[in-house]
Amino acid sequence: MRAVIFANGVFVDPDGARELLRPDDRVIAADGGTRHALAVGAMPDVVIGDLDSLSADERARVEAAGSRVIAFSPRKNETDLELALGHAAREGATEIVILAALGGRMDQTIANLLLLALPELEGRDVRVVEGPQTAFLIRGRGQEGAATIEGRPGDIVSLIPLGGDAVGVTTEGLEWALDQATLRFGPARGVSNVLTDGRARVWLREGLLLCVVMRQEPRMIRS
Repeated sequence: MRAVIFANGVFVDPDGARELLRPDDRVIAADGGTRHALAVGAMPDVVIGDLDSLSADERARVEAAGSRVIAFSPRKNETDLELALGHAAREGATEIVILAALGGRMDQTIANLLLLALPELEGRDVRVVEGPQTAFLIRGRGQEGAATIEGRPGDIVSLIPLGGDAVGVTTEGLEWALDQATLRFGPARGVSNVLTDGRARVWLREGLLLCVVMRQEPRMIRS
C-alpha cells in the first residue's frame, strides 16, 4: 500500500503532485497539509495533527466527505508530520511519499528531513518529493543490500551522512566513484555527484546517508 502524505510546508509543484497521485493511494494530510491536498483534488482519507492550521471550513469539508480526523493536543512531543508518518506505518504502508515538507521555517525543514530516520520507517520506501528533487535515506546494511537511483545522465546526486560517519560507501554509475569510502559527518564531500547513466547503485556498510537526487525531469526512484 502506498501512502501519500501532504505536509504543511511550501507546496511548490501542485501539477507534479497531481501527476504523481494514484487512484489507490492512501492520502494522509498532516494538519494544514489538508489545504494542499484539497488544492490538487485529493480528498484526504485521514487528517491528523493538533489541527491548529486547519480552518473551520476545511474541517467541515473533509468531515462531510467522510475523512477521518484524528486530533491531538497542541502540547505534544511530535510534529504533525511525525504523527502522519507513524499513522502510515501502523496502517502497513510499504511506500510513503511526502509532499510539501520543505520551505518556510528552517527548523521545520531540517526536522522533516530527519524524520526519514524514524525506526518505524526502516524497511519502507519513504521519499520526500519537492518538484524535481527527491530525498530518501540509505541505511547501512552491508554489501547484501543497495539503493538504486534511476534517472538520466547529468542528474545530480548528493550523499550526505547523518548522525555520524557513513562507512563503507561504494557507488556505481556516478561520475566520482567511491569504493569502501568513509564520508565524514560534517564535510560536504558527497554533495553534487552526477549520474553517468540511467541508473546508479549505492552500497553502505554502516551509518546513514541522506540521498538527494535533483532530476532534469521527473523520474521514478526506487531502492
